[in-house]
Amino acid sequence: MQTMNKVLSALALLGASSLAAASAAPAAPAAPSQVAPAFPDAVTQHTLVVDGRTLAYTARAGTIDLTNDKGQPTCRMFYTAFTLDGSDPSARPVTFFYNGGPGSSTVWLRMGSFGPVRVAVADGRMTGPPPYRVVPNQYTLLDRTDEVFIDMCASGYSRIIGAGTPKEFFGADPDVKSFAQFVDRYVTKFGRWNSPKFLFGESYGTPRSAMLVNYLQNQGIGINGVVLLSSILNFGLYASTYGDSVPQAGGDWSYVLYLPTETAAAWYHHRLPAGAPSDLHTAVMESRDFAMGEYLNALAQGAHLSRGAYDDVVAKLHRFTGLSENYIRLSNLRVSYQRFLMQLERSEGKVVGRYDSRYQNDVLDSAAEEWPWDPTDAAIDSAFTAANNSYIQQALGYRPAERYRVLAYALIHADGGWNWHHNDAPVLNTAPDLANALTYNPDLRVFSANGYYDFATPWLATVYTLDHLNLKPDLQSHITYGFYESGHMVYLHHAALVQFHSDLESWYAQTLAGR
Repeated sequence: MQTMNKVLSALALLGASSLAAASAAPAAPAAPSQVAPAFPDAVTQHTLVVDGRTLAYTARAGTIDLTNDKGQPTCRMFYTAFTLDGSDPSARPVTFFYNGGPGSSTVWLRMGSFGPVRVAVADGRMTGPPPYRVVPNQYTLLDRTDEVFIDMCASGYSRIIGAGTPKEFFGADPDVKSFAQFVDRYVTKFGRWNSPKFLFGESYGTPRSAMLVNYLQNQGIGINGVVLLSSILNFGLYASTYGDSVPQAGGDWSYVLYLPTETAAAWYHHRLPAGAPSDLHTAVMESRDFAMGEYLNALAQGAHLSRGAYDDVVAKLHRFTGLSENYIRLSNLRVSYQRFLMQLERSEGKVVGRYDSRYQNDVLDSAAEEWPWDPTDAAIDSAFTAANNSYIQQALGYRPAERYRVLAYALIHADGGWNWHHNDAPVLNTAPDLANALTYNPDLRVFSANGYYDFATPWLATVYTLDHLNLKPDLQSHITYGFYESGHMVYLHHAALVQFHSDLESWYAQTLAGR
């Protein structure tokens, strides 16, 4: 618009004859966007022994260019694909993996979950300095499905190019369109249109999946199943931690839905008082029942709650959180999860992790209400970053000049932040997208994986959301749950990874039965 205004102003200054001459002259063609050639894909051959079976597979690290409606390049999306050799690509399943953020690369899933390798990190404690080990992954899903790990535009080695602008990618709807175009181009380039297809999203990757499965199916790209790892589909149920661009959400619901996760953290760190359940499952289930019953009703009464009922709730919150009754009273029965994370181990001068409350860090200011980093990040970030760079550049042989961007948060912030608007709703809610997708395709299956120690996306909020999709009972039964003694990144705890892998192997087999 600014360019057009400048042209009109210039023409207004011309005389009539000059204007006529200018009108008669042919318009100069627009200069094409200069786009550098893509760095060549790296294709390598590997083997992996799983349960005595040798899997020979091809790894491809490369890019696919996206275009706008004028056919101009806009983004070059980086991916790593692992495909089983000797299989029929038209019948072999393929799963598309991506992390969240929004703004995160897929380093976490690529190097920690179900790919052919994973980085060895300490379980529930600091991993320490390099060197780090990248080991064969006995829990890969490559025996069941080909795997494609995708980095969102501007993250990883993905780059906005040519006619592309940040606003075309930094938002809920633009992001989904970019992933949809990637999937379309990938299945076209590699002859996978008839392959069974799965989506696997973690964290913000779960609302992306809810929107993406609905979008793809309406574009004629059939999807067999969706794995939701650590979900946040309806932001209206959560305490807002996503910046000023997201309206404050949650209200009393956030205190209710976070309570069982607080119980799990208190249980893990031995902060529950005497008389509380001694095993995690019992403690969490009792906390859930209290949260969704007496606690919810008490908060709903607000100022009309009787003194006796108030005192009873105080005592039970102490039982389920380990926090002192005095602190609970000072908080008027409403302890935000951020304060809980600071308060639980305050007497020891420690804060516990938001992403995984098994992790903890010392604090410099023992009276602080916030901490500038998450203990989970401190424990694993350098290991994942170093291992990812080493693996892609050395094992896969992909060595472009630019650096791999683990996170693109700074770029998103510099462009004004993430556009959260979707379906004209004031708060992002992608649950209706998933409900539509399940109804549109009654053969679609969903696996919801949840960590008990996850404060980023508490499991009870996920269950509440998925239980309120307004589906018919036969479609509701197409949602399968997994609950694990781990955090946001379930695969960080070895026992949880083993169980998660076993659950997914069974789920894939059931979903593909008869196909």
